[in-house]
Amino acid sequence: MPNEEEKEYLRPPTPPVDPKVAELASRLQSSKVASDDTDSSNRFDRRVDDEAKGEDGDLSDSELFAELERESDLELAGLREKRIEELRAEMTKAKDMRERDHGRYTEIMDEKEVIKTSANESRCVMHFYHRDFRRCQIMDKHLELIAPHHFKTRFCKVFVENVPWLVEKLQIKVLPCVICFINGVSKDRLIGFEEIGNDDAFTTTALELRLAQSGVIEARTTDKNKLVTKYSGRSIRDKEAEDDEDWRSDE
Repeated sequence: MPNEEEKEYLRPPTPPVDPKVAELASRLQSSKVASDDTDSSNRFDRRVDDEAKGEDGDLSDSELFAELERESDLELAGLREKRIEELRAEMTKAKDMRERDHGRYTEIMDEKEVIKTSANESRCVMHFYHRDFRRCQIMDKHLELIAPHHFKTRFCKVFVENVPWLVEKLQIKVLPCVICFINGVSKDRLIGFEEIGNDDAFTTTALELRLAQSGVIEARTTDKNKLVTKYSGRSIRDKEAEDDEDWRSDE
């Protein structure tokens, strides 16, 4: 067996290391260590993410917030679309009402058309007048001023001689006579000027307030005092003519 001296002799000598080679080897070693650290870090992050999702696979907080934001956006988009449809419907309805002379004070000549209008309009103010009566002309002027401010209500006038059957049916005996129709039913009527001061110089505001009490128009005043009349709240079927009244001008 070779002795220790022989072993030392047989071991090949360590070759000298070039400084540049040594530096390159050191860099490679450092790079490998960094790569190993990165892999370990990535594995740790994945493990943390998995743990964050929970045992049941629930979303993490960040994912949950993102999902809620997406749902919120979808909900807002749905609300916007719904509002757009509502606006379109309102515009279509407004156009239809304009074609039916809403926002204006017009005259209806045909009796059948008068009946149709009073029955089909949700709210209608109908003035039964005579051309020879001065107070009817005064009422015309005020209603013409009120009509543009209440677009949802139809305002019209009817010459009594054109609608004899309707005059009899509604038992109109005193002029001017303004009847308020709501959903096809005569809910209230204003006869002459008694309820608005009994004076030819009554104000448009007084007439507007009186009409608002019947519900045929919306009040534009802060005055909440209610005007009570013998016709308030009575339908056309409940109205009875006064025995001592004649069809005449209330002048």
